[in-house]
Amino acid sequence: MSWAPPPQVGQNLRSQPVLRILNRMEGLLWERRFRVLSGKKGMRMLAYFSGSEGARRGLRGLLHVGDIIKEVNGQPVGSDPRALQELLRNASGSVILKILPSYQEPHLPRQVFVKCHFDYDPARDSLIPCKEAGLRFSAGDLLQIVNQDDANWWQACHVEGGSAGLIPSQLLEEKRKAFVKRDLELTPNSGRSLVSSAISLCPEFDRHELLIYEEVARMPPFRRKTLVLIGAQGVGRRSLKNKLIMWDPDRYGTTVPYTSRRPKDSEREGQGYSFVSRGEMEADIRAGRYLEHGEYEGNLYGTRIDSIRGVVAAGNVCVLDVNPQAVKVLRTAEFVPYVVFIEAPDFETLRAMNRAALESGVSTKQLT
Repeated sequence: MSWAPPPQVGQNLRSQPVLRILNRMEGLLWERRFRVLSGKKGMRMLAYFSGSEGARRGLRGLLHVGDIIKEVNGQPVGSDPRALQELLRNASGSVILKILPSYQEPHLPRQVFVKCHFDYDPARDSLIPCKEAGLRFSAGDLLQIVNQDDANWWQACHVEGGSAGLIPSQLLEEKRKAFVKRDLELTPNSGRSLVSSAISLCPEFDRHELLIYEEVARMPPFRRKTLVLIGAQGVGRRSLKNKLIMWDPDRYGTTVPYTSRRPKDSEREGQGYSFVSRGEMEADIRAGRYLEHGEYEGNLYGTRIDSIRGVVAAGNVCVLDVNPQAVKVLRTAEFVPYVVFIEAPDFETLRAMNRAALESGVSTKQLT
């Protein structure tokens, strides 16, 4: 394959850096199939040149939709589409096009994966435009979002494979779940929780109580920074935490809780508890420095977020036995928790476990 010498380029062309020059190698056969449309600023190319596969590959990435052709081999195109067609048909050898680029970057679709937090059956959905086109899924399923152009209905498919189908969008499902009866909204809450957490002081969390879809990403296995054990009271979370730390103290660690009570004669700072004044602890709670806190017999107890950072900085996985509400605070790139839910056994088994703990002196709590 040989090269033909390009035509001479005028000095005025070199002085315009925004213009793009396209060369074509001699020997790449192309057919003169194209359509052009006249515009106020010049000629707009509406279709790429067709012909041999080599010619198409040669032009790929050089001409883009919206580009304006100003000159062909140094000759102005003008405003007549037929003049551009004639110049291109009669061109031989190497062709130089003077292009005013459109500056439109190619749009690459972003791969979006979500974890579903609700069950969906299109056969039971009265709003879906076509039940046969719907995609059924369950809570915990992972979906790949194929199209989000419609405000109410997305196209998605299961990551394991299968055809795509319609699912309700985040906006539509939020509206549907937020449409509750007025009397339910006004129902008073007479219960009072002993344990509070940092999220109660942050209004940001109140705006994300509706769990619809959670965006996730494919990642290779990596070392977790925190291991969070959640479950019903008395199910054995604390025992499991202590066993893990005793089994491999070089890998696992935990935090030392803070309290506002006065230390006993046999207690030492940092061994079992860290002791601070009530005023200092209340100030830190208001500042959001505690993951969770509670009050027992007039004394405050809590877990500082900096304590978790200290365990992680030491190279250990921080094992936490916290209230489920605290998981919202931990689910960040800083802590990347691995959350384990410990399912409670039946009531009789749980009562027997509690009775055995009482007899061994491990626990003083009783089940009623």
